[in-house]
Amino acid sequence: MRILGIDPGFERLGIAVLERTPEARPQGKERVLFSECFKTSAKLEFSERLKLIGEEVKKIIKKYKPEVLAIETLFLTTNQKTVMRVAEARGVVIYEAACAGLKIFEASPLQIKIATTGYGRSDKTQINKMVKILVEIDDSKKSDDELDAVAIALTAFAHLKY
Repeated sequence: MRILGIDPGFERLGIAVLERTPEARPQGKERVLFSECFKTSAKLEFSERLKLIGEEVKKIIKKYKPEVLAIETLFLTTNQKTVMRVAEARGVVIYEAACAGLKIFEASPLQIKIATTGYGRSDKTQINKMVKILVEIDDSKKSDDELDAVAIALTAFAHLKY
């Protein structure tokens, strides 16, 4: 089973593809096949940024063939413009996944915290530390966005019982 985890954003999009195979379960670690922090330039028109996000997600789906998209739901904030822009980027990702026939799993920040750390009020540092324990991942090049995408995919594995 392969899951595409996405930490949505329009400036930075955390992307991770995780795999769980029957032989991986006894060790308890899913494998990270791919992760990146996909960035779009603020100099581009917003519509162009959305197009680039869609193209990147489509390319990753084609290459890694995940069965599920796991994506974080939005939480409300005081900056409405940012929330709207992230929602639009999120929509592009969900659209590309739906077009490719992926099952869509949406996780709230609370669900992600509980699935990765067991505690609903965990901070970023605690989540990142647990992600590095739960999966084999190269410490040197992983951004918060990538680690969040891995955490979102792990949450889907926990909830979908694969």
